[in-house]
Amino acid sequence: MLKNYLKIAWRSLLKKKGHSFLNIGGLALGMAATLLIGIWVYDELSYNKGFENYNSIAQVMQTQNFSDGIKTGVNQPMQLAPVLRTMYRDHFKHVITSSFTNNELLTVGEKDETKVTRTGNFMEPGIAHMLSLKMLRGERDALKDPTSMLLSESTAMALFGNLNPMGQNVKIGTMMEAQVAGIYKDLPRNSDFADLSFIAPWELLKTTANFEERVGWGNNWFQTYVQLSEGADLAMVSNLIKDVKYNHEKNADGGAKTKPVIHLHPMKKWHLYSRFENGINTGGAIERVWLFGIIGIFIVLLACINFMNLSTAKSVKRAKEVGIRKTIGSVKNQLIFQFLNESFLVVSLAFVISLVLVLLALPFFNDLTDKAMSIPYNNLWFWVSCLFFMLCTAFIAGSYPAFYLSSFNPVNVLKGTFNSGKGASGLRRALVVFQFTISVVLIIGTIVIYNQIQYAKERPAGYDKERLLYVPINNPEVRNSFEAIRSEILQSNDIKEVAASDVLVTGTFVTNSGFDWKGKDPAMSEEFNTLRATHGFGEMINWEIKEGRNFSRDFKSDSLAFIINETAARYMGLENPVGEFVKWGKNGSFKIVGVAKDMVTRSPYEQVRPTIFTLHYGEFLSFINVKIDKGGNTKTALAHIEKVFNRHDPKSLFTYNFLDDEYARNFIDEERMGKLAGFFALLAICISSLGIFGLSAFVAEQRTKEIGIRKVLGASVYSLWKLLSKDFVVLVFISCCIAIPIGYYYMNGWIGKYSYRAEISWWIFAAAILGALAITLLTVSFQAIKAAIVNPVKSLRME
Repeated sequence: MLKNYLKIAWRSLLKKKGHSFLNIGGLALGMAATLLIGIWVYDELSYNKGFENYNSIAQVMQTQNFSDGIKTGVNQPMQLAPVLRTMYRDHFKHVITSSFTNNELLTVGEKDETKVTRTGNFMEPGIAHMLSLKMLRGERDALKDPTSMLLSESTAMALFGNLNPMGQNVKIGTMMEAQVAGIYKDLPRNSDFADLSFIAPWELLKTTANFEERVGWGNNWFQTYVQLSEGADLAMVSNLIKDVKYNHEKNADGGAKTKPVIHLHPMKKWHLYSRFENGINTGGAIERVWLFGIIGIFIVLLACINFMNLSTAKSVKRAKEVGIRKTIGSVKNQLIFQFLNESFLVVSLAFVISLVLVLLALPFFNDLTDKAMSIPYNNLWFWVSCLFFMLCTAFIAGSYPAFYLSSFNPVNVLKGTFNSGKGASGLRRALVVFQFTISVVLIIGTIVIYNQIQYAKERPAGYDKERLLYVPINNPEVRNSFEAIRSEILQSNDIKEVAASDVLVTGTFVTNSGFDWKGKDPAMSEEFNTLRATHGFGEMINWEIKEGRNFSRDFKSDSLAFIINETAARYMGLENPVGEFVKWGKNGSFKIVGVAKDMVTRSPYEQVRPTIFTLHYGEFLSFINVKIDKGGNTKTALAHIEKVFNRHDPKSLFTYNFLDDEYARNFIDEERMGKLAGFFALLAICISSLGIFGLSAFVAEQRTKEIGIRKVLGASVYSLWKLLSKDFVVLVFISCCIAIPIGYYYMNGWIGKYSYRAEISWWIFAAAILGALAITLLTVSFQAIKAAIVNPVKSLRME
């Protein structure tokens, strides 16, 4: 019987090729989109799960209450890890101090023949066991030797090719050197350690940089990772260690103004739950996962609706078949089973096509999402999920047609008095409204996201970032020779200005406290972003001094001077800040000589932070910034800059980046989300349009004789086009009316997370309505005009 049902279903598909194409094509598009989203969601949910100790690894975080809000971060003092190891040894299997991931120049060969720049960390030895590194050569314990390092497989290949790297010396930057003692397999792309291309010993960095003497409990420059002991409860341990930094900082510094609370953030939450507000974990990327997961469900529902609409629209064609089958003894359950079989056959064909579409789309989709996803052919659960997905889709798509078609009265059908009724027509209209409601909501969401990105991009930065490049300082000798390097670079007419800084103006992530000034509330817990730079920095970025003056070489006292931004002046409660003195811990008393106009020195979506700028020519300088003159030749300028750097620092690899490219990185996540939303909105519109196309063809076919009579009576092509189009336009307009409040509600919630945000203007909804109506008219017009221009003689000819 099953074979017979499948044979009938196959013949039915071949008999109505146009109808079958729309059904299978629509389902294939919907299933392909849902599969892509499913693979992406799986990749997001499996982040970091490649590590054997996934459930017992955590990062130490601290929360502090400052005067402008409660803040949570990963930055920790280097003294924290040894204390946790000693005082709470029973609760931790490993406690690891780590630097932040940085680009480092790696060099091999007696004459520095091979140089590559790779990202890596300086970490304590237990990290290899904590991350369960898959060692291809050497042992995990190799890092216990402070002169040894581990390389990833790809880094070892880049440095040594096919040669054996074991025991070879590698220079890290220009001041450190270590021996390769192990090679580990590259870590997965969907992990927070994907950029860990090398691991160098923490002791090497600590000794070289002399951290033991320079860095105290108040310097939060590092990260701390822990692996809990077997059976330890994370919440209990987190509560146990919460005051450990406060107690030691208080003893070390004789008092602490703010009480830092230490707590553990488990690895399973790093990627999806990374956002903290007022000290509480409020979510993060998980919101995007839920959003696109729901979009995937809706897209496949849209494709199922097409199947239902087209099947019920063609019900008159199947009525006689149902009547005859019932007359010769078929019961309702058998007919339901038959139609569900047809649905499953259509879904199976659509699934095969969708797999092909996914294979073709994956390279583009990976590029769009910055991932390396693939179809997990060898995963049994993937195929089980696919089968379940197909069965669900087949049931959803085929259930209503199956129950509807099987309910026909055979007597009425065979007498010729059968009427499909208004019920089915009403349901089809409701489903069309549902389809376009979803599509219009997606269109509104896409426009809002792009509008927010554009709004942030057009936000005045407060400085000139065009034609401004930066070169990382890899060698202390470059800092010592900065004035000579600056003088040589400025010999080119293509160069306007040169200045060094500790951080980039687009990323003032360094924060400091310990400031005191006249009129300050003793209970105030202050925190400022700080940027240390050489003379000429302000002129180079063309900042605007609102009060006072720039740093000047004519004033030797400027070595103890501050320039603050407008937000800092308000934050400090200073009406006339110029001339006021600010004490900064043990660094001395600094005079405020100028107030700079607020600049966007962090994320353009955030409010401007209180920032202090100070002169500096010492060890903190990390970048040399070069401004190419507006009329200068960029290619010639770069060649000149490279020549100067190679002369002063021949051991380092000359690398540079433009500041506007660095600024553009602020928009990557939002732009990626916008592209994904746009991609799926386009798919939803395509699927909905396929359904409208099929229904308009059916309507035109049903009204063939009516159209013929109207033409004979003098109706124009335009009036006939309007007649056939108006019903669909009304349905889409109703969809827009429903979609607008839904779209506004959800997008207003999304945009609310940004401090600097665009308003959701009326034109966004107008554009969505016009877009939906235009797409509908284009889709329907083809069938309407085709029916309207048919010769009425053919329309009225009796069969």
